[in-house]
Amino acid sequence: MGINTERDVEANLQIGPTDHGMVRLFISAGELEVPMDFEPEEAEEIAEEIRAAAAAARRMKARR
Repeated sequence: MGINTERDVEANLQIGPTDHGMVRLFISAGELEVPMDFEPEEAEEIAEEIRAAAAAARRMKARR
């Protein structure tokens, strides 16, 4: 399985600061809960990666 493998799973994503100065991505799907904490600098790098992926997806969509 990889990034291009589709799945029929619903998940919820919450993003916010913690009271310890971290940025938390909290993913829940059914009984599964995955909290992922990042330093603010790491979170900014992740945000840049998400923006770059969105731009690449737009370019792919425009070529179709």
